[in-house]
Parts: sequence; C-alpha cells; structure tokens
Amino acid sequence: MATNRTFTMIKPDAVEKGHIGGILSMITEAGFRIVSLKLTQLTLADAQAFYAVHKERPFFGELVEFMTRGPIVAAILEKENAVEDFRALIGATNPADAAEGTIRKKYATSVGENAVHGSDSDENAAIESNFHFAGREQF
Repeated sequence: MATNRTFTMIKPDAVEKGHIGGILSMITEAGFRIVSLKLTQLTLADAQAFYAVHKERPFFGELVEFMTRGPIVAAILEKENAVEDFRALIGATNPADAAEGTIRKKYATSVGENAVHGSDSDENAAIESNFHFAGREQF
C-alpha cells in the first residue's frame, strides 16, 4: 500500500557546503510538505545501523565514515506519491547521470558525495523515518 510520506537526509557534503536552504527550497517548491525536520549528527553506531543493509558491500566502511563526518539534516516529507516523486526530484545517484533540475544535478559532486538520501520504498520510508524521529517528532 502506497503512503504519502518519505524520508530524506541532506548529507554531510551538502551541509558543509551550505546547501541546506537551497535543497529545502527545491523540496517545498516541488510540492512536498515538511512534517519533521532536524539537524543532527549520526554516531558510528547510528550510521552502521542505518546502512546495515550494505554491511557486506565494499563501500560500507567509506559510507559510514562519510555519513559520520559532520551534521546531516533529517526530514520526513509528505505529498501524494511521495516516495516516487521524491526519487524523481533527487535524481540519479551519480550526479553526472542526473537529469537537469534535480537536487543531485545541482548539488552533488560524485556518486559518493551525492548530497541527499531518499527512501526507495514506502516500507523503507517508514523504517527510516522511525529510525530518526520519535513519534512525538512526527507531525
């Protein structure tokens, strides 16, 4: 069953470069409503748990190191068809392959430093949202 919510993180690279405002503007201009938002930093244990699905992949250590190097902005977004529409808004993982007008085309610099995360399914959106936000933080 499709839901109308998705989860995103503005990753450390985009936070470091001062792109929080620009990315949030693109999100709201695309019709998403921000229902939860916070600036936070993942601990080593947080990043390992959040990306546990990738723990056997060769890039896991590099991913965890990257995601813990600085603050992130975590957000829950609401819109009809949220997951699919947000995946379209962020663009391809590789910014060189991302369509014009996408967040990654505008703000990402590489496959590894691709500015934003977006949930890939309704199920993962719920899991990821609950990982980062307590129930009382979800509006």
